Amino acid sequence: MSRSVLILIVSIQLGFVATARLNAAVGESANWPSFRGAGASGMASADLPEKWDVATGENVRWKCPIEGLGHSGPVVWGSKVFVLTAANGEAQPVKTGVFGDITPVEGEKPLGWKVICVDLESGKVLWSRTATQGRAKVKRHPKSSHANCTPATDGKHVVAFFGSEGLYCYEMDGRLLWHKDLGLLDAGFYMVPEAQWEFGSSPVIEQDRVIVQCDVEKNSFVAAYSLDDGRELWRTARDEVPTWGTPTVIHPEGGAAQVVCNGHKHAAAYDVSTGKEIWTLAMPGDIPIPTPVFAGGLIFFTSAHGGPSGVFAVRPTASGNISLPAGQTASRDIAWSTNRGGSYIPSPIVIGDLLYCCNWPGILTCFEARTGREVYHTRLPGSEAGFTASPVATADKLYVVSEEGLVHVLVPGPEFKLVATNSLGAKCLATPAIARDTLLFRTESGLIAIAKRP
Repeated sequence: MSRSVLILIVSIQLGFVATARLNAAVGESANWPSFRGAGASGMASADLPEKWDVATGENVRWKCPIEGLGHSGPVVWGSKVFVLTAANGEAQPVKTGVFGDITPVEGEKPLGWKVICVDLESGKVLWSRTATQGRAKVKRHPKSSHANCTPATDGKHVVAFFGSEGLYCYEMDGRLLWHKDLGLLDAGFYMVPEAQWEFGSSPVIEQDRVIVQCDVEKNSFVAAYSLDDGRELWRTARDEVPTWGTPTVIHPEGGAAQVVCNGHKHAAAYDVSTGKEIWTLAMPGDIPIPTPVFAGGLIFFTSAHGGPSGVFAVRPTASGNISLPAGQTASRDIAWSTNRGGSYIPSPIVIGDLLYCCNWPGILTCFEARTGREVYHTRLPGSEAGFTASPVATADKLYVVSEEGLVHVLVPGPEFKLVATNSLGAKCLATPAIARDTLLFRTESGLIAIAKRP
C-alpha cells in the first residue's frame, strides 16, 4: 500500500472519529435552526424518551393545534418554535402510503400562508403572521401541502419560503423585514408538467445570507440573498429538472464553505461567496428529494426514484466533472458509491461511523460510512404507510416516523435493534426537530412536544 493511500485512509478514519464527537456535541446550544438542524445533520445532544403515549399524556410535554396544513418541519431558537402553514378554514386531506397517483389536488379555495411562533416551554402560540393570501399559483400533490418548506432562523431573523408565494424574512417578534417574489416555482413532475406538486426546498441561513435551491420546470437556479434586506447577492443557473432537495452548506477543514445540492441531472457544489460552480456529479434516478449530509470528511448524496437506489460519498476537495464512468464505483473524488440501499424521499443520517438511509417503502439500510460496506438491510414495521419525514437522532436513539405517525425508535449500531414504536395519533410527513431535551413533531393537525416526564 502506498504512503499516500495510507495517509488518506487514516485521515478518513480520524474524520469519522471527529464526526462521532461532533454528533455528540451538536445541539448543545438547544437550537435547531433549519431543516435537519445544525448543518442538516439531523443530530442533537439530548436526553429523550424512547416511549410515550399521546392519548394518556405519558411523556407528552404539550400539544398545540395548528390551523391549515403544512409539511414544514419546526425549527427552534431559544424558547421559540417556528412553523409554517397554509390555511383556508377547510380540511386539506393528505393521501398517505406508497402509490403512483400523480394527479394534483383540484379546486382548492384561496389560502393564507402563515408563519407561527410557539413557546417551547408551554406550547402556547406567541404570534402568527399572514405572509400572503390568495389562490395558490401551483397545485399540490395529494401527499403534499402548500407549506412544505421548513423555515430557517439565526436567532435574529426567521426566513420563511412559500415557493411561488415568495420568500419572507421576519424579526423574532414577527415584524416583517423584507419580502422577495422569486416568480413561478413549479416543482412538479418534469415528464408530465401538468402534474403540479407544489414546492419543497427549504432555505438555509449562512452568516449574512439566505441560500435557496430552486429546481423547477423552467429556469432552475441556486441563489444567495442578503439576510438584512433581501438583495440578490448571486444567482447561478442550474441545468436541472424539478427536484425537492434542500441545499446544505458545508465547511470542509482547511477549505472554503460550499453550497452542495442534490439533483437529477447532476449533484453539484458552489462557492458560498460567489455562486461559482466547483464540481458536478451525474446522478442516477429522477426527482431526488434527500438533502446532502456532510460527515467525517465526506458528502453523502442519495437518490432512489426512476432508476438505481444510488448512494455517493464525495470528497469536498473535488473539482470539475466528477461523474463516474460506467462500471466504476470510486475515484479520486468519490470515496465509494453503490446502486443499492439509497433513499427516494427521507434524507440520510450519519451516527458515529454508520450511515442510515430509509427509503419511501420503509426499507432501512445501514452502511459503514467511510467504506460503503452494507451493515444491514431491513424493512420497518408498518411500512405500507410510506415514509416521507427524514430521520433524526441523538447519540443513543434514532427516530424514524412513518406517514401514518408511527415513530420507530432504534438503538444506533451495527445490528438492527428496534426498542419501541409510538403513535402520534395523526399523520406526519414533516421532519421532526430536537431542542432542549424535547422532540417536536409536526402532524397534520398541530405540534406535539415529547419529553421525559417525572
